[in-house]
This record gives sequence, C-alpha cells and structure tokens, in this order.
Amino acid sequence: MPVVTSAFRPAWWLPGPHLQTLWPTLFRPRPGLTLQTRRLDLPDGDFLDLALGGEAGGPLALVLHGLEGSLESHYAGNLLAALVDAGFRTVFLHFRGCSGEPNRLPRSYHSGETGDLQFVVDWLSENLSPVDTVIGFSLGGNVLLKWLGEQGEAAATRRAVAVSVPFVLADADRRLRRGLSRIYLRHLLDRLKRSYREKFARIPSPLNVDVERLRTFHDFDEHVTAPLHGFAGADDYYARSSSRQFLHGIRKPTLILHARDDPFMFPHSIPDADELSPAVTLEVSEHGGHVGFVGGRWPWRPEYWAEKRIVEWVTRN
Repeated sequence: MPVVTSAFRPAWWLPGPHLQTLWPTLFRPRPGLTLQTRRLDLPDGDFLDLALGGEAGGPLALVLHGLEGSLESHYAGNLLAALVDAGFRTVFLHFRGCSGEPNRLPRSYHSGETGDLQFVVDWLSENLSPVDTVIGFSLGGNVLLKWLGEQGEAAATRRAVAVSVPFVLADADRRLRRGLSRIYLRHLLDRLKRSYREKFARIPSPLNVDVERLRTFHDFDEHVTAPLHGFAGADDYYARSSSRQFLHGIRKPTLILHARDDPFMFPHSIPDADELSPAVTLEVSEHGGHVGFVGGRWPWRPEYWAEKRIVEWVTRN
C-alpha cells in the first residue's frame, strides 16, 4: 500500500509537535561546508543561486528549501553533508531572493512555482550531470510534488523525497492561525515582510499595499503573492498550487515523510491512499512536528531521523 506507518519514534524528552519542530531550529548545530556557488541567469532577466558540494562523478542530488529558507535552515547543511558522505554530488537551490540578495524582478517564488525548478533541472542535466534525486522540504516539497505530477514520466529525475509538505495550502493558512501554531505564522510572516521591504527598497513596487498591516498568510497571499504572480487572489493561488491534486500523476519513485501532528497542517489534509499514484510511498508517523522527527534517548545525543531515512532510502532505491 502506498500509505504506510512510519518507523519514527520521537524522543521522550521532546513530547508534542512544537518541541519537535522547534528543537532542531534552535539547537541543532549547522556544519561547516565547503561549497561552490553558481549564479544562473534566467530568461526573464532574474537569477537563481546554487550551492554545489561533493565530488564530481557521484549521483547528483538537488535539495529544495522551505518558505524563506536557505542554507542556514537546520535541515539544509546537515542533509547536504550526509549526502556527500553517502557519495552524492549535491546542489542546493535557493529560490528567488532567498540567497541573501533580493532578486531583480517584482515577482518572487511561491508554493506552486515549478518553472524555476524545471530550468535548474535542465541546466544541471546539460552542464553537470542528470539529476538522480530531488529532495524538498515544506514549501519546497510542495513545489517538488507539483512538478513531479505535472511532468509525469518526463520528470527528469530518477526519484524524489518530500518532507512535511503543506498538501493543501488553504488548510495550512487556517491551521497556522490556531493555537501555538501562530508563533510560526508570526515568524514566517515577519520574514516575508522583511524580504518585501528589502527588495522594494531597491526597485519600485507595482503594488499599493502596506505589508505591515497584513496579519495572516491569506492576507499576504491576497495582496502580494497573488498579484505578483498572476493569480486572481489567494484562494485562486491556493487552489492551483496545492500539491495534493497532482499526486496521482507522479510516475517517478517518490517517498513522502509526514507527521500527523504537523502544526502547519490538519490531519485531514494528509492524502488518502487512493489519491496517490503507485510510484508514491507516503510514510506517516503519529508524531514528529514540522520538519522535526527528532529521536534519541538523551538530549545531548539527539537523532535526526528524517535525514537518516532520506539517505537510507535514496541509497537503496
């Protein structure tokens, strides 16, 4: 069956979704990495920044970050290091404006933007090597699954892994307005507002909006994301960009890791088995939070299960 029970068991000292989510963000060390940077100029005049690691000749793994993520995200450098240790050549894609420098155009990136991913996959295939694996976290996982479903057999990768995906964007908007999940909403919304201010301090904004008055993702997507990217509004953006509707079209072997207690989503947002193509395996754990999945017997020896599971799966399939 494509929906299976995950083997993950949370650390007893990190009970609940919020401790699972926050611990690695706050306390996990980021490794020192030796990476090469490469800027790709896009046909529309914008750019994307890549970070490349590992030895030439190994299978190539492309990693996609979450909303307002970067190499500083707790999962990023650690996964890259683990993949290099496993013999992979790695490429980390910064979405537009996420590499520390605002992008050139008013438009940016969003949960349904698959054109930039396709451009990078094509460039890698032509200039480095065919892409063996694509791995996406959160928003990056949504982008990945949507791209895989759109492309079907033509998706230019052997396999894929997606972690803590917001399968239904409207559900994510509603969930993040509730309870303690509002701490993530405030943090991410502050990051989005800061990115908006920094970019439009350099170039004129086509929008007449005071971003400081926006209080929810729906507000931001209604007044910023949608008009900048050609959607009729936030609801149109959510309807067209959510990955759940594309899962049946995936034809490349794909592993999805998700926790039922993910504080970014509702349990009912998780796809049912009949929505998945035979190429997809969805591993669901009862606990794990959002891109958390922290195990281990003692706080001074935490185990980051998702990273180990990813490396295990991509080296055996």
